[in-house]
Amino acid sequence: MTAVDAGDLRASASRLFRRKQLAGFGLLAGVVLYLAYAAFAFDIAGLLGRARWENAVVLASDSWSYKTHVERQHRSGEIEIAIEGERRGTYPPGQAPDWIGLGDMVTVNLGHGATARLLPGNVTELEIPGYGSARLALEGRNISNDFGGVLPAWVSASDKRVMVTLPGARVTMTPARTEIFRYFFGWDLFWFTLDSPYFGHGTGEILFGPRLDPARGNIAGAAHDWWTNAVWHHKDVAWAICETILMAFLGTFGAALAALPLAFLAARNFTPVWLVRGLFRRVFDFIRGVDSLIWTIVLARAFGPGPLTGALAILVTDTGTFGKVFSEALENIDGKQVEGIRSTGANALQRARFGVLPQIVPVLASQVLYFLESNTRSATIIGAITGGGIGLLLTQAMQTQKDWEEVAYYIVLIVLMVMAMDWLSGKLRAALIGRGSGH
Repeated sequence: MTAVDAGDLRASASRLFRRKQLAGFGLLAGVVLYLAYAAFAFDIAGLLGRARWENAVVLASDSWSYKTHVERQHRSGEIEIAIEGERRGTYPPGQAPDWIGLGDMVTVNLGHGATARLLPGNVTELEIPGYGSARLALEGRNISNDFGGVLPAWVSASDKRVMVTLPGARVTMTPARTEIFRYFFGWDLFWFTLDSPYFGHGTGEILFGPRLDPARGNIAGAAHDWWTNAVWHHKDVAWAICETILMAFLGTFGAALAALPLAFLAARNFTPVWLVRGLFRRVFDFIRGVDSLIWTIVLARAFGPGPLTGALAILVTDTGTFGKVFSEALENIDGKQVEGIRSTGANALQRARFGVLPQIVPVLASQVLYFLESNTRSATIIGAITGGGIGLLLTQAMQTQKDWEEVAYYIVLIVLMVMAMDWLSGKLRAALIGRGSGH
């Protein structure tokens, strides 16, 4: 190589490097401009200004904790103590947790050194470390307080409502009632409700201790009370999970059965008439071009709510997708195997059965199993619209704005369900394409 050739090569490399640099700078500038436009178009600054982070903190804490309500009705003076306000979580009259003292004056330990006292005459006294005492009183139809003109940040007060928010507790007074909420870590009543003889007993006592219910054995009785838990509804949740999986199963495999014969009509090597082939391909494009949620709404109007409507929505959407995938698989088969079957005098149906299907079944089955795992997630959202499966329970729990620990419970179950379906479909796919079960 001469000196001139070497110089030209270095110059070409330098120009290429500068071009790549300019392209990189251009790409970076484009990304920055797009992010700036997105921040302006979606009003990110306004969104951050309107965010109520304290509500997010309360919501998050509600998902891993439960609260016990102490409520006094101002008209009757009746005191009710209940976990999460549930009827099945109500303590019997005269009974209360050890941090509540009953009597003419009800004393509630709020934790962290704070105390609330419910006095006669609809008066509530608070002792708050670092602040001192405070008094709330119902006077006619208005509520008075002695927090002064400048309220602490943890107090919200008006003539009709006073709310005091403390670490792990909250006190609210309105003209109708005084409510005290104290938060504890965990999901109480998850195993047994207060009316179950097994409430408050540990696993060791139930398995190895004396009989707690004279009419039933401990294991059988505990299993029955857990399964029929009237607060957490484990039996209904299990059935909802089964409904969700059934929706995904029926929709996915129903779509595969419907798409397979139609795919032959959209494959170039099986349907030489371009008009017929093009018609079926456009049908597949239309069906899969409409989102499954749209099909869910349309079918719910046609057939009414229910898990079967959700299965039909999945079936319709996946028929278009499977039709495209299956027809492409058919176009890529080895024609020599089909010709070998033809040479034996086999008819068209026999050629498809013995020459075509053995080539495409592993690919088709792998795709179907992959979509089954994906549709398990989709069935959760579809069930929320059509009124079936775990999606319905999740939506109902979120709409109540009360039991966020139930929302967390359902989300955990959905994640575990998807993980189980992913593991199972992965094992089956690996077996079908010949990689063995260890991968």
